[in-house]
Amino acid sequence: MTQRILTANIASELDVVGARQRARQIAGLCGFGVQDQVRIATAVSELARNVYNYAGSGKIHFAIDGQTAPQVFTIRIEDQGPGIAAPQLQHILAGSYRSPTGMGLGILGAQRLMDRFHIDSAPGAGTQITLQKLFPRDAPLLDGQSIGALGGSLQALPPDITLAEVQQQNRELLATLAELKTRQDDLLQLTRELEDTNRGVVALYAELDEKADHLRRADQMKSRFLSNMSHEFRTPLSSIRALSKLLLDRVDGELSEEQEKQVLFILQGAVSLSDLVNDLLDLAKIEAGKVDVHANSFQVADLFSALRGMLRPLLVSESLALTFIAPDPALQIHTDEGKLSQILRNFISNALKFTEAGAIIVSATPLPEQDAIRFSVSDTGLGIGAEDVQLIFEEFSQVENHMQRKVKGTGLGLPLCRNLAALLNGTVAVESTPGKGSLFSVVLPTHYQAPEGSLPPSAPANDNGNDQRIPVLVVEDNPPVRLLYEKFLAASEFRVVAARSVREAQERWEQQRPAAVILDILLHGENAWHWLAELKNDPQRRQVPVIIATEIDDKRKGLALGADAYYVKPLLRQQLLSTLRALLGHTNNRQAPDTPQGTTNWDNAHATG
Repeated sequence: MTQRILTANIASELDVVGARQRARQIAGLCGFGVQDQVRIATAVSELARNVYNYAGSGKIHFAIDGQTAPQVFTIRIEDQGPGIAAPQLQHILAGSYRSPTGMGLGILGAQRLMDRFHIDSAPGAGTQITLQKLFPRDAPLLDGQSIGALGGSLQALPPDITLAEVQQQNRELLATLAELKTRQDDLLQLTRELEDTNRGVVALYAELDEKADHLRRADQMKSRFLSNMSHEFRTPLSSIRALSKLLLDRVDGELSEEQEKQVLFILQGAVSLSDLVNDLLDLAKIEAGKVDVHANSFQVADLFSALRGMLRPLLVSESLALTFIAPDPALQIHTDEGKLSQILRNFISNALKFTEAGAIIVSATPLPEQDAIRFSVSDTGLGIGAEDVQLIFEEFSQVENHMQRKVKGTGLGLPLCRNLAALLNGTVAVESTPGKGSLFSVVLPTHYQAPEGSLPPSAPANDNGNDQRIPVLVVEDNPPVRLLYEKFLAASEFRVVAARSVREAQERWEQQRPAAVILDILLHGENAWHWLAELKNDPQRRQVPVIIATEIDDKRKGLALGADAYYVKPLLRQQLLSTLRALLGHTNNRQAPDTPQGTTNWDNAHATG
């Protein structure tokens, strides 16, 4: 809704000066600071002088747009003069026009001083210019009664208006010079502080380089140590295991009962050490970021079949059964099969170690609402107390129980499972009751996606590779709503380029120029009104259509600031697609008759106001 404050005529030099004073007075009453008052008054003065010089007469309308903070101060200047041809107007707005009379400088200056600038002009049809400035963040919200009182409080112009205006401009100039002197002093002080800081930063960089060099050498030593340990430990351990088996197989003669017992102890010790070395190496590689994920698609049923054949020989008791519940033959997952198999082998191996009788059941359950699959291993073993659940996921930690005399573990299996699951974007969990058994589970996404940091440096964020669809920048901080827009556009000619804030939106724009923007106004405590005004005042970006979809019901202000469409959430799929298609189909024709419902444009917005 537009609420008018005042209309002023321009027919003489005094009217030009009066327009400047009126602009400053109204801006001050609206809550603008001194600097903004000067900017607004200067822009109005320049354009009013253009009206007087080139058209002879015209009008200036002062109004306020918007029902929510921040409101918009709107100034509309119109005349019935000779107008400006389109090519000439484009040169003026681009700053490339040169005129001996100074024509165009006032237009270009006013455009730079205001948040939003729009001009319509044609030879013989006159010129209409709209200037807009967003209210300061701390300015009060003005309703109809306040605006009426504001208009009534405007002071009458003094009889010696020219002298008064010169005196006012002198005061403004003195204040500006004083402020510039203060800023210059601050700048000199800041420069001295920066010089001191730079010296400190240089010293700090030298120290950091030295420490980084130490860390690089330490990392290299760690890598060499891991490599050497892998070879130096595994080789003798493999030899001990092989020699122990030779002795147990009586290749070189019989063993006494005591000798057989001792060789068995040697073999068990070698196997335990080998497992410990393997787990240590796996953990160290994950922590060092040296483990790559090799994701591929496979059937869960095939994975279970391989695990069944691998682990059945470990069953040594007829009182214990290992059962794999057959999953749906069509159940498929895209992840690293080797690492998922390693997690399940560890779960099942632990269950076999600490379950004397009963059943071990392995199953897979789809979780459609999470787009994930839960893999579970349940047993009827010893169980774990609630106070010990966190302990078992700490490295080298084990829960004391009577079965540890029979089986030994390294205390690294479950921590390794947790780290492997995190590597695959999943989580592990355990439910257990002492004396009744345990249920270990891992939940993995149906389709593994590499983290953003692992993308090649040349690939910009949100780049969809070979996707040739039309990019649409979605500035939305709510993940479910972003996902909704992705679903809306999934089967269309458009693709989503997501941003959670104005800063991210600027970065995405630099990476790939969008064809359209879907903009939420409230973003993590900030609002996007100023960015919208900046966008639509930028000659390079103003032609990109902006669709506002937000909870704020202030359509008039959004359209006044240049939005091409305005919707209050929720936005329907058909609405979004039809609006995008209509706007992109008529980018160069803003008066298109088939503009979809809920959309408008700058000219229509003011024609109805």
